[in-house]
Parts: sequence; structure tokens; C-alpha cells
Amino acid sequence: MSNQVHCRRPVRNLTLTGCFAAVLGGLILFLCLVCVSVTVTLNFRPLYYLDMKLLHISDSSGYSNDVIRKNFDALIRYNNIWHTGILNFPDFPMSESGRIHFEEVKKVFSVFEYGALILIPLSAVEIIAAKKKRFGSLFAAAGIISVGIPASLGLLITANWEWVFITFHKLVFQNDYWLFDPYTDPVITILPDEFFMHCAALIMLLVLAGSLAFFAAWKKLAKKKVK
Repeated sequence: MSNQVHCRRPVRNLTLTGCFAAVLGGLILFLCLVCVSVTVTLNFRPLYYLDMKLLHISDSSGYSNDVIRKNFDALIRYNNIWHTGILNFPDFPMSESGRIHFEEVKKVFSVFEYGALILIPLSAVEIIAAKKKRFGSLFAAAGIISVGIPASLGLLITANWEWVFITFHKLVFQNDYWLFDPYTDPVITILPDEFFMHCAALIMLLVLAGSLAFFAAWKKLAKKKVK
């Protein structure tokens, strides 16, 4: 019988400070994931181009695909943080209330875009430190948060997308300028509600994909910890 003893590193219980650090760090990773997901979705124009066909936007709006694409692209360029000019649609007039609303929308997107620029390097440092210290609880917390919040939101969207859409606008915008008149702001005719629902779905899918990566990192560190 062999006298060789296989030693395992003891698994330490997580302290209150460790729990707080894991949750706080997990929230930072989650917020980074959300900011990146929103920014990617904003700039992922193929989603809209696909919806142009699936939702028959040309038929419902009365504009050609070329006109629709050109004006949509102008809107997306405007919402990019690197764009400093005013919004001008190549083919659509725009009311003053419409202009104000798009300025407010740009500010909202800017929060996510600048958030991504700040949180990406911060999260990278956090991840490197967690791997070095084998602090897998960070990834567990990030994974749980990144699953729980999108799943809850997904249930709400599935149950009543219209309520979610209206409530979001009422919470984010302190006016009713988001209620467009197609006669004064015809751009609304090429932006159906279903497209925004698809955007929300893509954001949640990207966040859920990130949560899988967090859980994978957690399991990998957990295996290393018992060796």
C-alpha cells in the first residue's frame, strides 16, 4: 500500500468582505457587458437591414429601400459618440420636438458608449486580478447577475412588450416628444416598434452569452482551486 499522500489546497469559505467584493465586482462586469452589448447592437446595422425585409418596412412606410437605408444610416451615425454635428435626414423633414428627442436619445446612447470605454479596461484589470488570485466567486456573481436581470426583463417583454416600451420611454424621457407625428416626423414610419423589440432581444442575448463566459471562467477556476 502506497504511503504517498495527495495534498489538496483547502477551499476557504467566503468571508463577508469577500461576498461584498464578489457582488460589487460582478456588478461592474455586468454593467460593462450591458454597455458593450448596447453599443454593439446600436452599430449592428444588419439587424435593421434584415428587419427591412421581415417587417416589410418599405411597404408600410411607402419609401424605397434605398431611401430607408440612407436615412437609417444617418440616424445611426448621429448616435455614435464620434459624431459631433447635428442630425439631418437626407430625405425626411423633422420637427423641433423630434430634433429634441433625438438629441436626448443620443445622450442616452452616449452613456452606454462612454461607459463601455471606461468599464472595458476596468473589467480587464478586474478579470486579470481575479484569475491571479483564483477569486472565482467574482465570475459566479457576474454570471448570476447577468442571467437574472435579462431573464426577468425577457419575461416582461414576452408578457407585454408594449407596456415595457412605453414604460421605458416614460422613465428615461421627461416629456412626450417620443410620441412622433408621422406627418411632421416621417422617420417614425421606418422605425417600427418590432425593430426595437428585436434590438432589446439582441442586447439580452449578448448579455446572456457573456454570462455563459463568466460561468465557464468560474468553473475553470474552481477546478484549479482544488488541485
